[in-house]
Amino acid sequence: MKNLLLNDTHTQESQAAVTPELALQLLKEGNQRFLDKTTLNRSFDKQIELTSGGQYPFAAIVSCIDSRIPTEIVFDQGIGDVFNARIAGNFVNQDILGSLEFACKLAGSKLIVIMGHTSCGAVKGACDHAELGNLTAMLDNITPALNEVKTAEGIDRSSKNIDFVNEVAVQNVHLTISRLKADSPVLKEMIDNGEINVVGAMYDVASGKVSFI
Repeated sequence: MKNLLLNDTHTQESQAAVTPELALQLLKEGNQRFLDKTTLNRSFDKQIELTSGGQYPFAAIVSCIDSRIPTEIVFDQGIGDVFNARIAGNFVNQDILGSLEFACKLAGSKLIVIMGHTSCGAVKGACDHAELGNLTAMLDNITPALNEVKTAEGIDRSSKNIDFVNEVAVQNVHLTISRLKADSPVLKEMIDNGEINVVGAMYDVASGKVSFI
């Protein structure tokens, strides 16, 4: 893509040329550069100038509020390249779905990524049935994933069992994608028409690798 070669940001023309498949490839390549320590040497001052009159992100990413997952950094993207929706537990609600509808239907993004991560504190809280102010209601959004993961009798289903926590995190990604399609007719129609795609991913906080699922 022209913007990658010139180290600029996405334009209306480059965004229009991106397909959902290419959008996914751009993110995969960006994460590989991040892992290989070959990230692009961007001029953020220039990107601020280029995006001052408009924005043309090619993807929208729903990820966790966790401070260890700076989305643009791990995908090696610059200013104006991706939309970001961050919330503890990377689930979707009406507000986030509305934001994604704006990102795709009005602003032209071609891909939605629902990205969970290993050792997720929100998932751990759901596993431990934590209660604290508004956090209690927020963690209820992760409970369906917790209930979907079946374990043998005697298996620790608390935050102490990190393998269980990570399995719940993966299931939460799958259920979030299903919820997105069920609760947003706008996005579902775009997916069915091939205008956009939605994929799941898991970020490994120990390695920096994003695995698409």
